[in-house]
Amino acid sequence: MRTRLIYQRGFACVLFSLAVVLGTMTFVPAAHGATRLSPVELEIWNSPSFQKRFAESYLAETEIEPSVTQSEREKMLDVLELISSDKMDEAARVLQKNTKEASSAVFDFTLANIYFQQEQLDQAAAAYDRAVAKFPKFRRAWKNLGLIHIRNGEFSKALPALTRVTELGGADALTYGLLGFAYSSVEDNLAAESAYRMALLLDPKTPDWKMGLIRSLFKQERYADAVALCEGILAEDPNRAEIWMLQANAYIGLNEPLKAAVNYELVDRMGHSTVDSLNMLGDIYVNQELFGVAVNSYIRALEREPARSVDRATRAAKVLVARAAFDETQRLIERLETLVGEDLTKEQRKDLLKLRARIAVAEGSGEDEIAVLEEIVALDPLDGEALILLGQQCRRSGDFEKAAFYFERAQSLEKYEADAKVRHAQLLVQQGKYAEALPLLRRAQDLKPRQDVQKYLEQVERVAKSR
Repeated sequence: MRTRLIYQRGFACVLFSLAVVLGTMTFVPAAHGATRLSPVELEIWNSPSFQKRFAESYLAETEIEPSVTQSEREKMLDVLELISSDKMDEAARVLQKNTKEASSAVFDFTLANIYFQQEQLDQAAAAYDRAVAKFPKFRRAWKNLGLIHIRNGEFSKALPALTRVTELGGADALTYGLLGFAYSSVEDNLAAESAYRMALLLDPKTPDWKMGLIRSLFKQERYADAVALCEGILAEDPNRAEIWMLQANAYIGLNEPLKAAVNYELVDRMGHSTVDSLNMLGDIYVNQELFGVAVNSYIRALEREPARSVDRATRAAKVLVARAAFDETQRLIERLETLVGEDLTKEQRKDLLKLRARIAVAEGSGEDEIAVLEEIVALDPLDGEALILLGQQCRRSGDFEKAAFYFERAQSLEKYEADAKVRHAQLLVQQGKYAEALPLLRRAQDLKPRQDVQKYLEQVERVAKSR
């Protein structure tokens, strides 16, 4: 009897293996199948090696397999013949009819595999759960259950399933690699590093494991280790732009910006630079006071994706103005306006006008500053900052009446009331109107107490009493 059972089981396995070899059974996701993974992350499911491994999961491993009765074995032979003939729906119906609470876990597992191949992931997970509940050492079921949870983005659920596979002696490069991915996704980066290292030990040629290891090192801020690992990969394949980019980011973490700049420039020459890498390159050059080259990088980023880069270029222009790089700022602003033009929002246009005003002030062009500020106020009559700047510029030019007008307008805006009253009071003091300035200063202190304003208030009070 035992010889006969072994023969029957061997025949089923040979029959199924023949189906795999002949290519009559492949893992083809349904067109309507939903997944939470990106196309890059899905590549492993579409690789020939994964399809082969998944197909082999139908085959039993005698030392960790649930038992089946004689009648169940006969039904399974029928099911396997249907599967080998690619009659998956018919096989599923037979299994559904014969899968009961008391039936072997093999039925649940085989039905789960069919669901998995047809991208019915929730039904597959439920069937795998039933299989391991019936037979807790069912290693193949644990492994496929882990794969389901990874596909569904349920990483905290995938971890115990894949860990159970390793406990049962089924750890391979794929299991360790997926463990690394799951640990990384739940931010357990040290465990992710260990898992990726084990995956690399078993399969050193798969780039996904190296990339996962690099990312886990990044998350642990172990930038020197990340640089060294990138170096090894680049020695084998110097054309991998994403590795040059990762190494550049690691150099940033090590506070070695010039080395990072070399990498970013190399990636740009390879034609793989991004908006972010070009902006980062511009930031590095600004910090090195290479303002002209920095603007070139910012402009290249703008030209790559103009609409997306407006805010980033505006921030860069503000930094350049603060560094007194007025010519370079002007060039960046002009290029930005040329590329984006009418698509600028009101706030973006105001930011650029304010930058122009600051350049005009720095270059001593008061008329240009007033013209720019007036344009800002025309664009947004409630811009208190622009109103105060206009008042100050009119005060400097001796137009006290107009200055008072702008300060009064700014005082009507709650956010700017305190500052506008102080500026207005200074204007009145300049005209010798000390008594009129005092109420403005006192109100400003009530709204926004400041030590310097308090000292100024006391000085004005003394002068007013002496008159």
